This record gives sequence, structure tokens and C-alpha cells, in this order.
Amino acid sequence: MRFLVQRVKRAEVKVDGESVGKIDKGLLVFVGVSVNDTEEIADKMTDKLIKLRIFEDNEGKTNLSIGDVGGEFLVISQFTLYADMRRGNRPSFTDAGSPDMANSLYEHILNRISDSGFRPEHGIFGADMKVELLNDGPFTVIMDSDEIIK
Repeated sequence: MRFLVQRVKRAEVKVDGESVGKIDKGLLVFVGVSVNDTEEIADKMTDKLIKLRIFEDNEGKTNLSIGDVGGEFLVISQFTLYADMRRGNRPSFTDAGSPDMANSLYEHILNRISDSGFRPEHGIFGADMKVELLNDGPFTVIMDSDEIIK
């Protein structure tokens, strides 16, 4: 599982020109699910995401989590995070989870965030989404379960 996490001042996702998810200060999280992912992996990744300290304290150090700053989540499914570029110039997506499996884990992640006291905004799984954001920093990190969960 991969999360591409961006600290944002604002972010919004639209489908067919209509806003379906919008946040102010918080985290924009793109979620990629692989063929090997499970709910256990999703739980560990989501728990780490919620505790991630990438917001600045009064001294300018990244010591604060999203809960510490009253931030919001915008969570977007993105199978292209599992693009394989080792051969040729066109990406292969054979490592990405099937749509049914990926959607189930995406919904599980949203529920896990909700169960932690947040109200995550989100896109529509499988839709053609347009995402607008104002990156804060910029501050972007990649969380990969292969590196985080051993």
C-alpha cells in the first residue's frame, strides 16, 4: 500500500465539475492499493498516517500531527501509485489491486480515519477526478507499506 501525503492549506476534488470533497488546512492523501494488501496493512498505514507529525509547532519544527492542529483529511484513490516503469515508456499496472479489492480497502481506510474522530472528505472511487490543491511548504511524503511494515 502506498500513500502519497501532501500537507495542504486547502484541497478540493471535483467529479463532472461538481465538488465532492473539500478541505482547508490538512492532509491530501492519495491511496494506492497493491495486489498484496490487506485490512491489517491498511490499519497500520492509517494509524501511522493519523499520527504523522508534519505540521509545524511554534518553533517551526514539524512536531505536530493533524489532530494537534485541528486539520482535515481529503482521501483520494489512485491506482497509478503502483505504476511499473521498468520496461518501455508506457506504465504497467499489474501490481495494483483489482478494483473491487482496492475499493474495499479504500472504504476501510476512510472508516478507520472516521473511527479515529475525523470526518474524512474523499473522492469517488474509479471516477475521473480533478484535484486542486495549495501545497503547504511544499511538504510531500510517500508512505510505502513495504518500508513501514516489516
